[in-house]
Amino acid sequence: MRKFSIVLLAILFCLLLVSCSNQDNAEIAKEEIVYASSKDIRDINPHLYSGEMAAQNMVFESLVINTEDGVEPWLAESWEISDDGMEYIFHLREDVTFTDGEKFNAEAVKQNMDAILDNEERHAWLDLVNLIEENIVVDEYTYKLVLKHPYYPTLTELGLTRPFRFLSPNDFVDATTRDGVDGYSGTGPWILTEHNENQEAVFTANVEYWGEQPEVDNVRWKVMPDHQTILLALEKGEIDLIFGSDGDMIDLDSFSALEEQGKYITEMSEPIASRAILLNSNRPITKNVDVREALQYAIDKQSIADGVLNGTESVAPTLLSSTAPYSDLGLEAREYNPDKASELLDEAGWKLDDSGYRYKDEEKLELSLYYNSDNAQEKTISEYIQHDLREIGVDLHITGEQKQAFLDRQKSGEFDLQYSLSWGTPYDPQSYLSSWRIPAHGDYRAQIGLDRKVWLDETITDLMIENDEAEREAMYDEVLSYIHDESVYIPLVYSRTKAVHRPELQGVTFNVSQYEIPFEKMYFEAE
Repeated sequence: MRKFSIVLLAILFCLLLVSCSNQDNAEIAKEEIVYASSKDIRDINPHLYSGEMAAQNMVFESLVINTEDGVEPWLAESWEISDDGMEYIFHLREDVTFTDGEKFNAEAVKQNMDAILDNEERHAWLDLVNLIEENIVVDEYTYKLVLKHPYYPTLTELGLTRPFRFLSPNDFVDATTRDGVDGYSGTGPWILTEHNENQEAVFTANVEYWGEQPEVDNVRWKVMPDHQTILLALEKGEIDLIFGSDGDMIDLDSFSALEEQGKYITEMSEPIASRAILLNSNRPITKNVDVREALQYAIDKQSIADGVLNGTESVAPTLLSSTAPYSDLGLEAREYNPDKASELLDEAGWKLDDSGYRYKDEEKLELSLYYNSDNAQEKTISEYIQHDLREIGVDLHITGEQKQAFLDRQKSGEFDLQYSLSWGTPYDPQSYLSSWRIPAHGDYRAQIGLDRKVWLDETITDLMIENDEAEREAMYDEVLSYIHDESVYIPLVYSRTKAVHRPELQGVTFNVSQYEIPFEKMYFEAE
């Protein structure tokens, strides 16, 4: 009997171990979010631009953050602005350390700001960088930012995902960050603990985080360049979350199909950015404003919204939504009107012949549109546009290019038409318009043939430092009205960020910026 009892106890003990092991495994599975991305995180140096912004946002933080309710305190608990708008005094939190143990204080802020300014040319698209006069350590936890001129978007730009994020000075190389860093020690809720290039990255919750702790232990960022592979991985239970904007991770057909299945939860943000087509004013055919205006009327935007985007995105009558600051201007919407488009092309000298195409002085009206082939939606949208232009006698060639080639073409200006996306909140309109003055951007190249391009750039520069609100509103009106009248952009729809996730994953929300993913708010529902 005693031997039987011992054996029974041994069996019970083994069963208990197995039960505990299974329970532990279940807990481990529920303490890690597996996120699928078509892109590797790359170098997440917060002062440069090659890394994925969502990853940079997980590790590095800013003095303030942009929210739906405006700018709010973050690493700075409070601030004061001088009457002339040229000095900002920030009172820093005193309970923050970098993940390497280094103290976050005013000296660390100054070193980071100095490192950003050391690479000023790279950040020229952002006016705040150009306007910083001095960084001053007032005391251990008080930092002063001095500007050359008042600059109304200062706080908004300090809250952007990059470059005004803070890295431990121990990770600097020769007191700067412009040529790379020795580590990624931030103050954020996550620590990058593993990175296998083009395979996956693991972010672990920062147990010393000064703020609210993430709900899970890890985020595993799995790289899956093919969109169908991502969908298959979701179906097989290998990933928990798909999250992205503008079709980068999932196209609308797949999104709608998953929504209809009912197996997954689908989420969609409010409209955040503008999809548009750039019309290059510096090319032989599209330099004619009548041709550019004709193309505005030739495209059936509603069919794109319904046929490609399944009615989830609204038609864009103007480049920026009227809900964006300074953008409610009552500009005339150019609705689909192929007869009007044909009339304008006739007036511009482009006549239809028996082939069904238009010619002028024996030259065929032939254009090229380029899109990012890595994007799940741009190809289909381009095909719709190709069909619509064919209906009015325009021969449009569409070409998909890998993302880097697509970006290089923006810099060179070697395009007639090119797919474009505004930057969305909180970048629109100020940072988006500011970038129009930078030659490396497609917007600059599309606008360079305009008669008043010099005026346009100078006015954008002036409005950024205009302290009078009424005058600034008038200057935005001038700029956006001019661009609208010159037909440099064909606004298509206003885009949304999409998320698909397993039902047990809760707390999936959206930040103001389409480029950030709030993993720290997500958790698994207890079984």
